[in-house]
Amino acid sequence: MRGCVIHGADDLRVEDLPEPVAGPGQAVVAVRYGGVCGSDLHYWRHGGVGDFLLHEPMVLGHEVVGTVVSYGRGADGPAPGTAVAVHPATPCGACPECLDGRANVCRDTRYLGSAARTPHVQGGFAARIAVPADQLRALPEGLGLRRAALAEPLSVALHAVRRAGPVEGKHVLVTGAGPIGALVVAALRAAGAAAVTVTDLLPRALEFAASAGATTLVRADEPADPGRPDEVDTAIEASGAAAGLDTCLRLVRRGGTVVQLGMLPPGMSPFAGNLVVSREIELRGALRFDAEFDEAIELLAREASFDALVSAVVPVERAVEAFALAADRSQSCKVLLDFGG
Repeated sequence: MRGCVIHGADDLRVEDLPEPVAGPGQAVVAVRYGGVCGSDLHYWRHGGVGDFLLHEPMVLGHEVVGTVVSYGRGADGPAPGTAVAVHPATPCGACPECLDGRANVCRDTRYLGSAARTPHVQGGFAARIAVPADQLRALPEGLGLRRAALAEPLSVALHAVRRAGPVEGKHVLVTGAGPIGALVVAALRAAGAAAVTVTDLLPRALEFAASAGATTLVRADEPADPGRPDEVDTAIEASGAAAGLDTCLRLVRRGGTVVQLGMLPPGMSPFAGNLVVSREIELRGALRFDAEFDEAIELLAREASFDALVSAVVPVERAVEAFALAADRSQSCKVLLDFGG
């Protein structure tokens, strides 16, 4: 069984792994597609994500879809052979955050392909994986596995839009048109935003944002770009760059809301904090998602336009090539690994 294992910075290997066995409460899933995420790229390039450093080899991946193979003792769910998406989080269910209905910030969660704890939580980039059965979501009729592979990152986008508050009829700014930024655009349009302005440094990234429904595209490195708004109602920062946050704070209206979705570099990040005070701006964080996963699957089933955001599908044997392509935002949006039938 083939799988993608990260051993350290610049050390990604496609290896033979043992076939998983479903334990109590678990299901075995035959993975078809896995989306390469920004965090996967960080493990590949740097050997860690922020403060979460690799201490042992780890199977990467948390954006996976496939078909049910079997169940372990006491487990139940969609029938074997059913196409499913896998929710990557296993919250503890007992901490104050879980009890408050905010399982996405659970202090003791387990997340596929994460080095946040040791032993690390092995991920989903393998031909077969064993996961808790209650993390499986059957795909609606008509939703293919290729498009369904966007369910996890779309859930992240939907949660960020929810954190922004009501956006219907509003003008929203999105800084950063990577895969998450483009999906934020789609989530905003689905939520009724009247106008969505997107900024980025790369023309190709802006093209993907346009295919997701952006109404205005702005080159971030051109201050005189005629599309740059004087003011917006709400802003979502999806680039993970301090400059993006600065743009959001300077363009959002007084009393408006800014959502920081992109993960900023470790350590201190300078930002125009005085504007938060003088304009009474609400600055909110957005981390992962919870129930939005089911909402994402429903939205993907309704909208064929999401297909344009899958820019490449690469066989797992060429995983290093796929990662390099995913890291090149001048060419790609969402890159999928194909684990075969």
